[in-house]
Amino acid sequence: MAELKLTRMTQDEFLEWQQSQDRNYELVDGLPVLPLKAMTGATRGHHRVVVNILREFANQLRRKPCQPTTDDLALKISAGNIWRPDVTVECGEPRLKDTTSAEPRLVVEVLSPSTMNFDRVRKLDEYKSVPSLRYILLVDTEKPQMTLHVRDASGWTPHHYETLDATLDLPEIGCRLDARDVFEGLPFGD
Repeated sequence: MAELKLTRMTQDEFLEWQQSQDRNYELVDGLPVLPLKAMTGATRGHHRVVVNILREFANQLRRKPCQPTTDDLALKISAGNIWRPDVTVECGEPRLKDTTSAEPRLVVEVLSPSTMNFDRVRKLDEYKSVPSLRYILLVDTEKPQMTLHVRDASGWTPHHYETLDATLDLPEIGCRLDARDVFEGLPFGD
């Protein structure tokens, strides 16, 4: 493993440096940092929700132009940071050797008590700056609650869902997400 670089770097320098690391980092204000979930460890609930969402998107997007990805693919932010959303749906021609998302349409952050405020404020604001994004989904793991931020011609609008009967329509990527499927395997999701 290469030693953690504590000097500021550009996105390109970071991505080159990242190639020699044995774990994924994010670039925050020019410095590489471990994602908060990597430092604290993802809970079983967090993991279950990520897998459920990936399964739903993979099934619905099979053989279609948009595909789901994991947090192994990074998302460049124009302000200089690089984040690793839990799930991204990107569209367009995949570049198989790239380590960053090319045309992201949707990002998902699965919230945990340790990352909730950071994800709901800083990351949310920075995700909104990505021109190709149409949806930002924040998913709680403590209760069946989701917030879907939708971009339209007038800007971003949040939509809140708080029941297992909720269905999120995502026409820009040709998918729907049922809350019952997202929260399957959690104590309140069965």
